[in-house]
Amino acid sequence: MSDPHDHLPPVPEHPEHRREPAAPAAPEPAPAVIEDSSSVALSEALASSFRVVKFVMSILVLVFLLSGVFVVKPNEVAVLLRLGRPVGVGESQLLKPGWHFAFPYPIDEKVRIPIGQSMAITSTTGWHVQTAEEIAAGLEPQPRGSLSPEVDGYAVSADGNIIHARATVRYRITDPLSYEFEFLNVTRILTNVVNNALIYAASRMTADAILYTDKAAYRDLVLGRVAQKVSDLRLGIALEPSDVETKAPADVRPAFEQVVAASQDRSRAVRTAEGDRDELLRKAIGEAQEITNRGLSASNRLVSQIESEVSRFNDLLPHYRRDRDLLEQRLLLTTVGRVLTNANDKFFQPPRVDELRLQLSREPITRPPAETR
Repeated sequence: MSDPHDHLPPVPEHPEHRREPAAPAAPEPAPAVIEDSSSVALSEALASSFRVVKFVMSILVLVFLLSGVFVVKPNEVAVLLRLGRPVGVGESQLLKPGWHFAFPYPIDEKVRIPIGQSMAITSTTGWHVQTAEEIAAGLEPQPRGSLSPEVDGYAVSADGNIIHARATVRYRITDPLSYEFEFLNVTRILTNVVNNALIYAASRMTADAILYTDKAAYRDLVLGRVAQKVSDLRLGIALEPSDVETKAPADVRPAFEQVVAASQDRSRAVRTAEGDRDELLRKAIGEAQEITNRGLSASNRLVSQIESEVSRFNDLLPHYRRDRDLLEQRLLLTTVGRVLTNANDKFFQPPRVDELRLQLSREPITRPPAETR
């Protein structure tokens, strides 16, 4: 179908309304040019902003990733928890000293466990209260007339006396996984174990032994109890040399010291008496041994002499049996010869002279040392 307006006759135009023929397209006006420059500048600015944002985002991502790099020190190990669970199985869960990577928190969490250093806890459940000034100056608390159970710790000995005792237990971690993840607070558990050991050991020894005469036994009993409990509980630690200190309450300490002084005096007197006894005993034993030795020597000499005489008698017996008179003459001559040899002065009486006079008061005859007989 054709448009009805196509068949209408043309309407003459008024001269004022007559339009000039369409002129060729002219260039865009200046405002349009300004609008295009702004758009281009805006586009360039947005592009630059996006580049800056991408650069910043890249740096942030890099920083985010590098923030997971951490160092495990030589005296520790670390366990990496990813979403709350340890990464790895068994010993592989332990990160050795060196550089390691982990995703930033809250994805990964690092748990550091010190294994190369000695740690210590101090139990004061049996110790008296001290002010900060007294501790700093090393002063003992003054007697207050009575014990204050609400602030003063104490232990009761086997003989019903009250003592003060405290222990400083040193340890190191040997099983990091058990120490960190199987117990909520190993330090608090160990403190309770030491408290128990102090009370337990005190109840099995007398106050004198704990305070003065056998401190080493009390210390060994306390530390032995702690070691047994640590082994039973499997705390993942190993005990090191530790200290146990004991003292009497301030109000009764003078009485304890007097008893100790008396005991020391008694011990000194006993030791002095024992020393005198030992000295006298050694002297008596020495004298008895000397007498015994002299008796044995005399006995040996007598036996030797008798044996010699028996041997000589046996030698002379055959001669006696052959000629008794001849043997007597020989023995007489031998005896006389021995006597005359040893005598300095010799006097002979002739057989027919009945009287012999000797000058007994004469001066002795001295001979030079070199003179020979």
